[in-house]
This record gives sequence, C-alpha cells and structure tokens, in this order.
Amino acid sequence: MAPSSPRPALPALLVLLGALFPGPGNAQTSVSPSKVILPRGGSVLVTCSTSCDQPKLLGIETPLPKKELLLPGNNRKVYELSNVQEDSQPMCYSNCPDGQSTAKTFLTVYWTPERVELAPLPSWQPVGKNLTLRCQVEGGAPRANLTVVLLRGEKELKREPAVGEPAEVTTTVLVRRDHHGANFSCRTELDLRPQGLELFENTSAPYQLQTFVLPATPPQLVSPRVLEVDTQGTVVCSLDGLFPVSEAQVHLALGDQRLNPTVTYGNDSFSAKASVSVTAEDEGTQRLTCAVILGNQSQETLQTVTIYSFPAPNVILTKPEVSEGTEVTVKCEAHPRAKVTLNGVPAQPLGPRAQLLLKATPEDNGRSFSCSATLEVAGQLIHKNQTRELRVLSPRYEIVIITVVAAAVIMGTAGLSTYLYNRQRKIKKYRLQQAQKGTPMKPNTQATPP
Repeated sequence: MAPSSPRPALPALLVLLGALFPGPGNAQTSVSPSKVILPRGGSVLVTCSTSCDQPKLLGIETPLPKKELLLPGNNRKVYELSNVQEDSQPMCYSNCPDGQSTAKTFLTVYWTPERVELAPLPSWQPVGKNLTLRCQVEGGAPRANLTVVLLRGEKELKREPAVGEPAEVTTTVLVRRDHHGANFSCRTELDLRPQGLELFENTSAPYQLQTFVLPATPPQLVSPRVLEVDTQGTVVCSLDGLFPVSEAQVHLALGDQRLNPTVTYGNDSFSAKASVSVTAEDEGTQRLTCAVILGNQSQETLQTVTIYSFPAPNVILTKPEVSEGTEVTVKCEAHPRAKVTLNGVPAQPLGPRAQLLLKATPEDNGRSFSCSATLEVAGQLIHKNQTRELRVLSPRYEIVIITVVAAAVIMGTAGLSTYLYNRQRKIKKYRLQQAQKGTPMKPNTQATPP
C-alpha cells in the first residue's frame, strides 16, 4: 500500500475530531511497542489499535517516513516507520462513536560517536612535570548512556559522562620514569545493556609517551688546553644522571671540525672519547664544544684550545769541524716569541737569539752546545731543545794527516813508474822476437799484448 497522504498537524486534527465527535467516551487508543531503542537510520513497526470495533478514524501522526501494512480487521493498523535519525514520539489516534483518544510511542535512537580523539602528546616530556591529557568526542547518543574514559595502557585514569558537543574530558598526569614508552588513549562506552543491547566501545588512536631526565649540570669536558700543530690530542666528554641514557645524543666539535667520538654507556651515564688532529690551518684559539641533547632539551660545555706551532731551536756552528786555534761562532735561534738559553746562559737581552764566540782548543773537541727555547702558550710554558757537537783537530792530528797523504802520493807515484817501465820492456821484447822471425814490422796501431 502506498504511503498515506500528508495529514494536518496534530493539534489541528484533534480540534477537527472534537468538532465532529464531541463529548468524552470510553474508547481507548493503544500503541505497541510503547518504547523502542533502535540504531540511527533504522526502521520500526508500530501498531496502533483502538478499543472500539468500528472506529471512524484510526492512524498515526509522525514526521517520519511511514508505510501502512495491510491487516484484517478495522480496529488495528500497523505502520513501518523508516530512516529514524533522531529521538521521536509518534502518536496513534482514534475516533470512535463514543469518543476520541491518543497514545504515544517513544523512539530512542542510538549511535556511537563519529570522532573520538586524544590530543597529540608532546614528543618528549620531562620526568616530574605535569602532562595534560585531553579527549574530544563528537556525536554519540543517547548521551545519558555515553561515558568517556582516559587510559594509560588499560589502566583507567579518569571516567566522565559525555557532556556538550563536542564533549571534552581532561586529566593531569605527573610524569614518572616508568611512563616512558606507555600508550595513552581515550575510549567511549555507550552502555545499552539495561535496554537489552550491548556495550559499544570506540577507542582513539593511541599515543606513546617518551619521558626523559636531563640534569641541570653541564657535561664534563676534559681536553688539552694547548695542542701543537701536526699532533693529536684526546677529548673526553661525560655526564651522569641521564634517562634514558641510550637516547642521549653527543656532539663534539673543535671549531668547524666535527669529531667522531666513541660513546660508552652506563646505567644513567655516558662517556664520549674522540681524537683530534690539528694542522697549521687551525693555528690560533679554537672553541671546543660538547653538547648533549636528550628529548627537547640540551646541555653544553665550551672550552678554548690554543693551537700553536713551535719548531725546535736551531744551533748553528761556523763549522762543525775546525782546527785548533780557530775562532768559532755558535748561534742559537728559535721561534720569534721564544726565549732561549745557550749552554745555560740566557740570551742578553732575553729573546729568541743567543750567540757564543770561542777559540777552539783541544779541550773543545767533542764539546756539545745546547740551545733551550721556552715559549709561553695560553699560560703554559713549552720547552724545546737542540744540541750540536764541535770537532777540533790538534798539531798532532794535522801531522798525521799530512804524513798519510804524502805516503799515499809517494806510493802512487812509485806504482805508476813501475807499471810504465814494465810495459816498455815487454814492447821491446816483442819487437825483437818479430825481427828474428823475419816478419816485417808494422806501425804500432794496436796495444801490444802483454
């Protein structure tokens, strides 16, 4: 049967019925079921009936889409009400010869929330600070049966009825170390078990909390205060009282040079050790930095390292080997900012150069001349030394040398004379043998065999 045509508004209809059939009577209108709870958008069958056998009028007043189902008899009608989106109170009415009456049915619509959302947590939360959890819920009915629960894991932190649109529930948590890695979420509970249905739950996406402890004390940095060019030094940075220590990041740098430390972890501490090499380009005062980053906080320690160049001093002798009686000049030269001493005697005036004059004697043979240079770098005194040895030749040594040279010359001359004499003798003997055999003599263009 096609849906019935639209009827006048209920108050106007009752006025009309009262005019046509005045006076009270004993006829009664009933509706079944009297109460219904159904999902949003659902349908329901409503039966309207009257106590009289031949009602002049029997129907239902509702804004919902309706369809009458054919049934035998005149005092009962069944309607299918569809697409129920919200709570409604359809009214059955009847008009009998002995009077008119009405009866209502109460339709309660239920639906779970469209949005259950926990506000995002901070990426890191310091231990000992308060964390506010906030959950928002949109939709859901009936609100009298809807509850919002804030959770850490499966542990309930707060439970409140859903009030307002959107409903919002908040709670504060004092963050502890054991909260690190815990999941926080929000859940709604639509409890329709008293109505013979079930408990409907909706849970938000969880957020994992990361907690941390970073001490207020800066890291301890141990390093040389001065470094010489083309050498290596060791830098150590450490800090205690961290949580979780494995998440701590350590940055070590000398000027613009990023260091690559080896990090060793303890229960709540770490030690980062790195080697640093410096060149002539680094000479001067450089900043050494150790930064520890944990969570969204950091601690930093700065020191200065002075990079210096300080070659060993130079000892210069006029000649490293001289004859007895020769005047010798010994010079000591060092870095322009250094102060030198030559054989324990400071330069006069104090400075990077010193000089010593002497006349060589046999006692000076094998004598060492030591130059010591001192350079102040960043309040530290750096020392460098250099030593040279003098060789002195005496009258005795010269005679021996002359005699040896003369003997060598005489022996060389005698040997050459003997060789020439023997060669000429062999030539003459060979020519005489050739003459006796009658062999004509030829010019000597080749070397005569021995």
